[in-house]
Amino acid sequence: MTGNRQTSWAFADAFVAEDEAARWARDRAQEAGLPSVSPGTGAALRMLAATADAKAVAEIGTGTGVSGLHLLHGMRPDGVLTTVDPEPDRQQFAREAFRAAGFAGNRARFIPGRALDVLPRLADGGYDLVFCDGDRTEYLDYLAESLRLLRPGGLVCFEGAFSDGRTVDSGPQPAEVLRIRELLRTVRESQDLMPALLPVGDGLLCAVKR
Repeated sequence: MTGNRQTSWAFADAFVAEDEAARWARDRAQEAGLPSVSPGTGAALRMLAATADAKAVAEIGTGTGVSGLHLLHGMRPDGVLTTVDPEPDRQQFAREAFRAAGFAGNRARFIPGRALDVLPRLADGGYDLVFCDGDRTEYLDYLAESLRLLRPGGLVCFEGAFSDGRTVDSGPQPAEVLRIRELLRTVRESQDLMPALLPVGDGLLCAVKR
């Protein structure tokens, strides 16, 4: 990648400024050694939620609330974010961040637990957008659940599609990367999805359910 392209990419990723609550949540993630979506990825999620006029969004991987804040900002004022994470302590940080951003407590539903244990309990066709940022080795399973959860015209998004450049690296790769490659092929070849791979952050794979 040329220097100009790298500079342009960095400019695009920082184009939309984050608010104080998002910066606070990002700091908590850094302190805990947790990854969080880039500002550019967050901005894309916010825009996609707004484009979908999303009232119901499911998030796999609460973290400390960075992505959740962006999703909430893009959703309808009466929308509810259902966010799933195996670590309740992380969800407490997200609660604080959402409150600091001015969101009422009923705008988010926090469910602790493994995604593949929780998702089957959510309503068929009840969601406008599903954002996946959990265990990369489970992404294909998340896709199957997302297709069930989404209404026609709903969106599914996967964080980390580039795997820090390893997705397109020809050398030997761990199982996580191989699973992401399989996810990319599955989404691209599916007759039920209209996909795009957005070059923001570490790659945001998105698809509309037909």
